[in-house]
Amino acid sequence: MKLSTKGRYGLRAMLEIAAHMGYGPLAMHIIAEKQGISERYLEQLLIPLKRTGMIKSVRGSQGGYILKRAPEDITVGDIIRVLEGPIAPVDCVSELDPEACSRWELCVTRKIWTEVRDSVSSVLDSYTLADLVQESRKL
Repeated sequence: MKLSTKGRYGLRAMLEIAAHMGYGPLAMHIIAEKQGISERYLEQLLIPLKRTGMIKSVRGSQGGYILKRAPEDITVGDIIRVLEGPIAPVDCVSELDPEACSRWELCVTRKIWTEVRDSVSSVLDSYTLADLVQESRKL
């Protein structure tokens, strides 16, 4: 399973917003500059994160983005699922509809793909934004 730039850059943007928590809204151009992401692309990433209630935008001259939930309550898996869709190495073991495959009862390899999906999900869900902010401060 390979994550696209949507998931990778979106996670970096969310980490930037989380690290700025307590200092007010963080302007999009600052996130873009610090993370080396074009503002236009960043805007496309922030829309679904806003729509799902992870962040909120604040208008005005001191506006920008803030987390809508505590960083302890947002996992890497939450962010990846919003930006990339369900976590699954193959479509037949999608988190949303695992029985979508017509061969699921006969497929010997399905068990492997299910374990891969569950392992990846477990790792992504085990890290929160708070964990990543804490780790980033050690660098």
